[in-house]
Amino acid sequence: MKNILLLGATGSIGNSVLSVIEQNKDILNLYGIAARNNSAKVKTIIKKFSPNHVYLEDQDAYKSTSELFPNTSFLNTDKDLEDLISSEDVDIVISAIVGFAGLKTSFIAANAGKKILIANKESIVAAGDIFMKLADSKGAEIIPIDSEHNAIFQCLPSNKSTKDVNNIIITASGGPFIGTPISELTEVKPEDALNHPNWEMGSKISIDSATLVNKCLELIEARYLFNLNQKYFDLVIHPQSIVHSVVTYVDGSSIAQLSNPNMEVPIANALGGNQKLPISFKDINFSNLDLNFTHFPSDRSSLEELARNICDTGGSSGLVFNAANEIAVEYFLKNQIKFSQIYDVIFRTFELIPLSNPADIETLNELNIEARMEAKKVIKSLS
Repeated sequence: MKNILLLGATGSIGNSVLSVIEQNKDILNLYGIAARNNSAKVKTIIKKFSPNHVYLEDQDAYKSTSELFPNTSFLNTDKDLEDLISSEDVDIVISAIVGFAGLKTSFIAANAGKKILIANKESIVAAGDIFMKLADSKGAEIIPIDSEHNAIFQCLPSNKSTKDVNNIIITASGGPFIGTPISELTEVKPEDALNHPNWEMGSKISIDSATLVNKCLELIEARYLFNLNQKYFDLVIHPQSIVHSVVTYVDGSSIAQLSNPNMEVPIANALGGNQKLPISFKDINFSNLDLNFTHFPSDRSSLEELARNICDTGGSSGLVFNAANEIAVEYFLKNQIKFSQIYDVIFRTFELIPLSNPADIETLNELNIEARMEAKKVIKSLS
């Protein structure tokens, strides 16, 4: 029986993780969960899975929920959460907190030498150098559960060596506006951008998919996860979201991972390890399969170029990129900037923040605050 600690239990990834656990209760146990303030969802999870420990960041949610479940251990302090993540009883930590907010818990898990199933790509984008070195030094195992990165993981040999890799394709659906020039997206509303054609996702990643920023974040993440130069990775638009990644080897052979869009597939793979976990899924109809591939849009080439430069530069560059994007998405979702201005916020903020080489998480936090403040100034200048 594997004891699972799910960080970000009430989000979109959390929902998929819970579904996989429910379908494999004989070998997976939800030992603990962490959430911010969604007490209604937390109550449902407790009733269904009976986790040993529940961390709620929000004080009101903590008080109101803990009173209803006297036999459950409720936690509310940073020290409580750190102790839970580091507990010897926890076999697997799932890092599914959205955005930079998930950085601290990812670092705690890495420092404790845990097996980490990571959906929080921002931890790696913002702190790739430090995070991966820490994980390596502590013997932590990092397994991606993004569909594309997990697909690469599956296409590599059992020892996960990349020495014979020639190149890797990371696919992107293109989001709801594929084929539409940026110049025609000025009046796009949040509800339009949230309407992804293939995936059911949270609001932040849905907007990132619509702007194609998500694919740039994934490029940066892949550079660190697989310790390869960005030149090994190609970004390709694939509207059907069936082929998630393709690894081509030096002998000319290519291995691809295919599945219908379903986050439970990479999660089950990561949780199962060498064992294939059964889940409910929709078969691919190969007798009636139409797959299309095309290049990354030319009017987003500057975005891809920035991401590749970040891969080469390292340091604080990924943090600034991520911080500017998070603020831009937040303001777009509040109808305070236009869709096309998300790009302006990213590029202008990146130009204004001097790059550095942070050595610890405290410095990362300080730089994150600075970059977010600068992004807000950029937004103010746009209005």
